Amino acid sequence: MMELIAPAGDFDKLKAAAAYGADAVYAGGRSYGLRAAAGNFSDAELARAAAYTHERGVKLYVTANVFARESDLADMPAYFRRLAGAGADAAIISDPGVFALAREAAPGLDIHISTQANCASSAAVAFWRGLGAKRVILARELSLAEIGRIAEKTGGAICLEAFVHGAMCVAYSGRCLLSAYLTGRGANSGECAHPCRYRYALEEEKRPGLYVPVEEDGRGTYFMAAKDLCMAAFLPEMARAGVRALKIEGRMKSEYYAAAVTGVYRRALDDLKAGEDVYRAHIPEYLAELAKAGSRDVSTGFYFGPPGAEAIAYAGAGDKEGRPGPNGRAEYRFCGVVLEYDGERGAALIEQRNKFSVGDEAEFLTPRGKAFAQKIVSIADEDGAEIGSAPHPRQRVWVRVERPVEGLDMMRGKPCL
Repeated sequence: MMELIAPAGDFDKLKAAAAYGADAVYAGGRSYGLRAAAGNFSDAELARAAAYTHERGVKLYVTANVFARESDLADMPAYFRRLAGAGADAAIISDPGVFALAREAAPGLDIHISTQANCASSAAVAFWRGLGAKRVILARELSLAEIGRIAEKTGGAICLEAFVHGAMCVAYSGRCLLSAYLTGRGANSGECAHPCRYRYALEEEKRPGLYVPVEEDGRGTYFMAAKDLCMAAFLPEMARAGVRALKIEGRMKSEYYAAAVTGVYRRALDDLKAGEDVYRAHIPEYLAELAKAGSRDVSTGFYFGPPGAEAIAYAGAGDKEGRPGPNGRAEYRFCGVVLEYDGERGAALIEQRNKFSVGDEAEFLTPRGKAFAQKIVSIADEDGAEIGSAPHPRQRVWVRVERPVEGLDMMRGKPCL
């Protein structure tokens, strides 16, 4: 069975991913990762994260996949010793110099080769295996046929990991210089400003200040914004190609995203274990649930051959007012996290994330079950006073629904139709 690896941008996301079925999570420390804007973990937090995950049978992989400059090197040996001491199961590395430093400083720490290293052939995989790497996260530009040939030539001697879901980059394996040129924030040092998702217009040199839209629709023009990857309908094909670990992208996204997407792939893998016919019967459910968790159209990336214009998200998948995008996807809001459930009152204490009101229909997620819809019949503040809505982020409120069910964990909603 393939290992399922989920993103953990901070401790809340880590807990969500672990609860919803991840076999492993990947997180960044405060140094040397490529998601500088994520919450990330201090050394003490990494030790706590390792203890938390290991108690639940989940592994912790720590990203250190920066392309190092000379100024980065001084503290690196000590940093890898701290990772090993904290109990990390592996470090994810892309730079060969960083690899050598880590091997020398913490020889007992497993090393996984990041997708940023652009491993696209059996020779590259064999090279890293020869140096002692335990796993290679393959370049995102590979087809399943190419992965199959790599797996055949390497003979299962090293674990092959590949991305299964999440944002894609138009640059080769994420090695982009556009952000550094336009904003001074280098993608390869963890500070990408995502200029590929900016909206662009045409300016004619003799008419400065006159910007002419070159657009697919009224929301803007997206020349370089790739659709998100979604391979939920093709897990047997990934397994047959030799992929042994599936990675979900998304350390910058919410704990709801980590929970919902991890939960779908956990159910899909469990169904696949029960039989491919069982899995295929539920594919429409997986895709419907993933559509609620995402904000962009999706594609299969390079897995079935080089993508064309159909893989570019020219017009997004919905706007901030919640109107459906070109794929017909309606916006769902992440409403809150269920902190506790009072069976006697039939009410859940919810820490709110987005506004919801009495009369709204909400969907509740549980770690091991399907989402189910309920209408909100009352909302009270923590002191028990009835209120009509929960308008403030992080406000804690007691929520009663039509048919109370124990085991609630998260909620999302849309206005009642």
